[in-house]
Amino acid sequence: MQQKAGLRTFHFHDSSRPSWNGFGPRPLTTDVWYPAEGSAEEREIPIGPPDAPLFTAGRAARDAPPAEGKYPLILLSHGSGGSALQLGWLGSSLARNGYVAAGVNHHGNNALEPFTPEGFLLWWERALDLSVALDSVSREPEIGRLVDASRVGAAGFSLGGFTVISLAGGIVDLTALRRLYRDNARDLLRDVSQEVPDRPGLEALIEELLEKDESHRKSYRDPRVACVFAIAPALAVAFTPAGLAPIRVPVKIVVGDGDTITPPELNALRYARLIEGAKVSVLDGHVAHYTFLGEATKLGRESHPVLGLDPAGVDRALVHERVATMSVEYFSEQLRNYRPR
Repeated sequence: MQQKAGLRTFHFHDSSRPSWNGFGPRPLTTDVWYPAEGSAEEREIPIGPPDAPLFTAGRAARDAPPAEGKYPLILLSHGSGGSALQLGWLGSSLARNGYVAAGVNHHGNNALEPFTPEGFLLWWERALDLSVALDSVSREPEIGRLVDASRVGAAGFSLGGFTVISLAGGIVDLTALRRLYRDNARDLLRDVSQEVPDRPGLEALIEELLEKDESHRKSYRDPRVACVFAIAPALAVAFTPAGLAPIRVPVKIVVGDGDTITPPELNALRYARLIEGAKVSVLDGHVAHYTFLGEATKLGRESHPVLGLDPAGVDRALVHERVATMSVEYFSEQLRNYRPR
């Protein structure tokens, strides 16, 4: 029997890292879905202005009392320029099936606050966001008591898929990535930062990182994370084969066969070939990249057709249901008896 899904928003901070503007600690607004008491009343969660929402984040009961018990925790990472609520269809499904799901809004790279070049380029720091969210949710007095910190997984969409693969132990090589794009006369900035208005700032930051920064070559593996579920993951070319070799936890990848934003052959299938033991499912029927965003309202489909409309014959709600079921089955299998080493 499924439980009710509760939803709360927390305004966490990472005191070990400054915000991108240098004023105060790194903000990490985090949406948490959790099993709620049976009396909770779920309602549609809007994305966008309450009086004119563009998308919906599924159904959940805002600030409902939590249920009793201990549950595995799944960390969620949204796509570039998106928001945690865009994965509400997944978070609410996980909560109904006995999980706590914590979705971080990655600072400088989310739809809730101004974009920054650092937020869009320093992708590897997103993995740290998830580790801090794990600490923060576990310490939260009421929701933290639900969390079984010995059973933790992670799921992400697009750049969030890249993020959870970093969290699993993948190591980025920005120099190799830049060399690949130069050799193939491709536009790195076009492919990884379409939403950023300050393109000169981004170009300057790339050069500065290449000359002075080695943080992208570090491992951001969190040993508490037992497995990852990557949905249409991006930037596979940011990892060399050697950079993916350290991954030793199970990896499941899902992508649509109609994805032209993160083409499967260059991303999902490349990850699957280079990560030992990784499994990949390619959804047929022209399932597109943005099919994995929340369902669009009529206004959202009209104002953001690229994000809100799907190819003919694709039912976004049915795709969400199918992938959410796959994730529940996957995490149930991987976390049933897992204990961190």
